[in-house]
Amino acid sequence: MTRRGETLELAVLGLLHESPLHGYELRKRLNVVLGWSRLLSYGSLYPALKKLLRAGYIAEDVSAAPPSASRRQRITYALTPAGQDRFATLMAECGPASWEDDNFDVRFAFFSRTDIAVRLRILEGRRSRLEERLARVQAQLDKTQQKVDRYAVELQRHSVESVEREVRWLSDLINAERDGALDDRGDQSPPENPETSQTSPTGQQDQQVGST
Repeated sequence: MTRRGETLELAVLGLLHESPLHGYELRKRLNVVLGWSRLLSYGSLYPALKKLLRAGYIAEDVSAAPPSASRRQRITYALTPAGQDRFATLMAECGPASWEDDNFDVRFAFFSRTDIAVRLRILEGRRSRLEERLARVQAQLDKTQQKVDRYAVELQRHSVESVEREVRWLSDLINAERDGALDDRGDQSPPENPETSQTSPTGQQDQQVGST
């Protein structure tokens, strides 16, 4: 399965872990989780759902729509016990793939169902990865800013500053986790992601700076 396919699988299982959903509502919520830069079409969603059905991770319930709406049947998708186990297994993973651009935002969306040790491992890994990228790009910027068009330099500098803000946000989250300020009960909200609130999803900003 491709990395994008794995990310979509995790997002579907995570949303269905909350409650059963019709395909239309599932797609709407997936677009929120995946972010504006990765809008999901039905052509991508339904093949993914079929794979999960074949694997036994989800089940479908076909019911007639209300007479006032139409005569079409509506399919509701729900998580099976095997799907719950699969979701738990995926969320327990904290290797390098879990903090990459395509995966981090989705995992973060379901952090409340993740053990604190796993959360810290992913947050620290994500921060380290971004710090490595920043070091490389800043070194390149210092060498080339005298030779490159000033607007190109400004664009690169803007990307660097955006990722620096995310690094600070990650550091705040890590400190809060270590201090016990965040817990699964939702008593306190995590620090706001500056990239989500100001510009775009974190993955989009990373891609501007460069990928590994």
